[in-house]
Amino acid sequence: MSWQLYLALSFAMFMEFAVWAAWMPVLAARLLGPLKMTGKQTGWIYATLPLACIVSPLISGQLADKYVNTEIILAVAHLAGAILMFIAVNKTSFKSLFVVMLLYCLCYAATLPLVNSLMFTHLAKNNLDPEVHSKWIFFWAPGAWALIGWFLSGWRWKFKTGDKGRDCLYLASILSLIMGVGCFFLPDTPPAKAGTAPMLQALSMLNNFNFLVFIIVSMIFFGLMQFYFLGTAPFMQDMGIPSKNVPASMGIAQAVQAIATVAIMVLLLKKLGPKWTLTVGATFWLLLYVVYIREKPRWLIVVCQGFHGMAYVLFVIVGQMFTNSVASDEMRGSMQALLFAATTGVGLFLGTQFAGFVMDKFRKEGKFQWRQIFMVPAAIALASILIFMLLFRTPAAPQ
Repeated sequence: MSWQLYLALSFAMFMEFAVWAAWMPVLAARLLGPLKMTGKQTGWIYATLPLACIVSPLISGQLADKYVNTEIILAVAHLAGAILMFIAVNKTSFKSLFVVMLLYCLCYAATLPLVNSLMFTHLAKNNLDPEVHSKWIFFWAPGAWALIGWFLSGWRWKFKTGDKGRDCLYLASILSLIMGVGCFFLPDTPPAKAGTAPMLQALSMLNNFNFLVFIIVSMIFFGLMQFYFLGTAPFMQDMGIPSKNVPASMGIAQAVQAIATVAIMVLLLKKLGPKWTLTVGATFWLLLYVVYIREKPRWLIVVCQGFHGMAYVLFVIVGQMFTNSVASDEMRGSMQALLFAATTGVGLFLGTQFAGFVMDKFRKEGKFQWRQIFMVPAAIALASILIFMLLFRTPAAPQ
């Protein structure tokens, strides 16, 4: 791979996830703190992204396949997102912020599948093996989360902006602007030949009991992930970790994820196969919530952020590889779309509602009862792991 192509694809991957990392891990602290929103309202704000993920990728994918260059769609969507995120900075009521965040997420969700599509298109065009080269580009996704988290912590140390929490929205707006302008300089990626995606064929895979178990358990764990995103920042602050240190602490997850992507994932897949690799990945989420239930010591709460990174690699990314391994050539894209809609769309949406409900239920006199809150995802995670181990049959390892 030429260094020009590597830099271009790595820029797109890095900036795509840097934008996401700027606001999602820490916005809940602003909503629940300075803005005094309820857990349910916070859940609805966070639900804007999964709601958008059910719709926008289908639209942007059709545009990219038939009508408009991929890099142009990316540029326009991110520039619009930059404007909307800047508007969100000064929105303090639930209704007004919900509308702006929904519009923003409709723009951002449209770009998520296109970054991967852009990468695989140019790897294929240059006759490069995607299994060999893509992991070094994917590396920049968790790398962006970690670096942006540490940058935001440094910013809060220097300028004391952590208490109000608006800085994360300003940062997301600036990064969206940089990404939008930079997309105009990405490699030319014209529309592919028009064709009808075999989605019905992909949906028929749900008749396969093994795949159905995998999809259902994946949806459950994506839903439980919202306890991490909605709860971690305010939980850390309640445990005595300063708000300015929260982004850097949560960034440990992405640092671990980056290392595991290139150093551990393939090794475990070869040794354990997909079933037990997925099980190990899910177990890391269970261990994370067990640590949260203990509520101490603080250093362990910080260190165990790496469990989320390990779980993401060994469950989410390996799950995508498993889906690819059971798909035929004619429906490979539709199978990935089905997994994306089920997990990032439906799973995350239901998870935001459930997490918000639980957080409200265990909130007394304005204070969250974190031990009771995190017992809920821990119990569901344990039951889901046991069900997965019993019902999921070991298929051939992905090639």
